[in-house]
Amino acid sequence: DNGGWARCNVVRNASYDKDSKVWRNELGWTMYYEGISNTDNKHRIMVATSLDGRTWEKQGLILDVGSSDSDWDCGGVGSPHVIRMDDGTTRMYYTGQGEDGSTAIGVAKCISNDNAASAEGWAREQAQFTFAE
Repeated sequence: DNGGWARCNVVRNASYDKDSKVWRNELGWTMYYEGISNTDNKHRIMVATSLDGRTWEKQGLILDVGSSDSDWDCGGVGSPHVIRMDDGTTRMYYTGQGEDGSTAIGVAKCISNDNAASAEGWAREQAQFTFAE
């Protein structure tokens, strides 16, 4: 993200108590932000962490562009918005851009709340649509 950054979502760190079904605040903050690459000028979703909400440490890439030119979000991903759900899962809604410049909203699910600040902690959720005739 050496090219710059824009559009961020800051969330307080939290853990989910399965017995009480409640999110409990933990020490620190996590920022999901849109970074711009100097290499290909594409936008990607990055992450940084902070203990006090003022001093931030970059952790790196959290969600990359689609891996092939036919992927709907191969042109860039950004505008992350992270939401903790009542069932203890965490979702990230984001904007994806295709090779032709078209945009759509994507969803990624946090696979492990313990890994929410690493790329291994997230997976895209893809929907398939069938239109009736």
